[in-house]
Amino acid sequence: MYPEHRRTLLRRFFSGITEHTFQTKLGVVDPPLIDYVAELLVRFVRCEAIYKIRNPTGQRLEEVAQMLIEADQRVGESQREVHRHIGDFTLFWTGVYPEALRRLQSADRKDWFLDYCQQGKRSYYIASTMRSVENEDQCEILERLAERFELCAYGLNEVRREWQRRDTEAGDVGGLLWN
Repeated sequence: MYPEHRRTLLRRFFSGITEHTFQTKLGVVDPPLIDYVAELLVRFVRCEAIYKIRNPTGQRLEEVAQMLIEADQRVGESQREVHRHIGDFTLFWTGVYPEALRRLQSADRKDWFLDYCQQGKRSYYIASTMRSVENEDQCEILERLAERFELCAYGLNEVRREWQRRDTEAGDVGGLLWN
C-alpha cells in the first residue's frame, strides 16, 4: 500500500470514529475541534511526530519539562509551535494512553513534577494567544482545546475504546494503523 493511500485510510478511520465518539457519546458538536483531534491521531501514528521537538543540537526532546525549556528559548511562530506540540503531546498521552503516564512521569524523570492536564491546557492557551492572520482559525481551536482539555482527553480515551472494540470485531484493524 502506498504511504499516501495509507494516510488517507487512517484519516478516514480516525475522522469517522472521532466524530462519532465526540458527537454521539459526548455531545460535542464542534467540527473544527473534532477534525483537529482526529488529525492529531493521524500525525501521532508515527513516533517521530510524537517526539518531533528537538533542541539546537538536534537532540530529541522526550519530556514536557525539556520542551518547556526549549519553548522559552524560542520566539514567534517557532515558540508557538512548541507550545502547540506540548498541548498535543500531553493530550495524546493523557487521553489515548493514560496508562503510560506512570512511566512518563516516573520519579526519575523531570516530568515527575508536572501535571500533564494543567500543562497541556496552559500550553494550548499560550499557543492560542500567538495570533496572526494566517493562524487565526487554528488559534481559536487551540483556545477551545485549552478550555476543554479534560473533555477532549476523555473523548480520546473513548475513541481508543471504540477502535479496540472494532479491532476485536473486525479482526485487527490495528494492523492497518500501527504496522
